[in-house]
Amino acid sequence: MHDATYYLHEILDFFGRGITDGFTNVNGALGIIIALVAAYMLHSWKRLWAVALGATVVHLVAEVMLPVLDNRGRFALPTDLLHRDYWRTAAALYLGYFVVIAVFFFLKRNVLPRAASAH
Repeated sequence: MHDATYYLHEILDFFGRGITDGFTNVNGALGIIIALVAAYMLHSWKRLWAVALGATVVHLVAEVMLPVLDNRGRFALPTDLLHRDYWRTAAALYLGYFVVIAVFFFLKRNVLPRAASAH
């Protein structure tokens, strides 16, 4: 029983830290732009998980490619790509995008149609 509570605590701690870390990464300009575009492209709540996953992949690729496109660096894969911390950060980023895109999509579905029909 002790092992089960330990692993449950670890999972809950991962999700708690993951959401906080995900919001930290999504809260930047790049993350907000990606989340807004993803929420605009989302048409149904059923596809939220897939759109959040796509936004996470776009964010991870953009972190590698933006310095290359800006002529500030050469193309190189992240040095910690095979480490657990990189994938933990990617999972936290996914959780952050999931929540932020859900909020933006909720606003799009419930607030914007009423404002457009008022005119």
